[in-house]
Amino acid sequence: MGYDYDDRDVYDDELIDGVGFAEPGRNSALRAATKDNPRDQPCPECEQPNRLTRIDVLRGYRCDQCADLAERGGY
Repeated sequence: MGYDYDDRDVYDDELIDGVGFAEPGRNSALRAATKDNPRDQPCPECEQPNRLTRIDVLRGYRCDQCADLAERGGY
């Protein structure tokens, strides 16, 4: 059976901030790294390098590990 375009989830290919999520369907709000949006920014919380993209920083995000800790009361 072939792939039917009408059967797919219409949100699968939707871009967020022009690039989409780094891990669609997973527990992450971070944006995908691209040539124009590389993952080259440190996390403002743990200060680890290359954790965020420019768009992540503009949105005020922290890396997935820090976000998970904060959401689970780790701070």
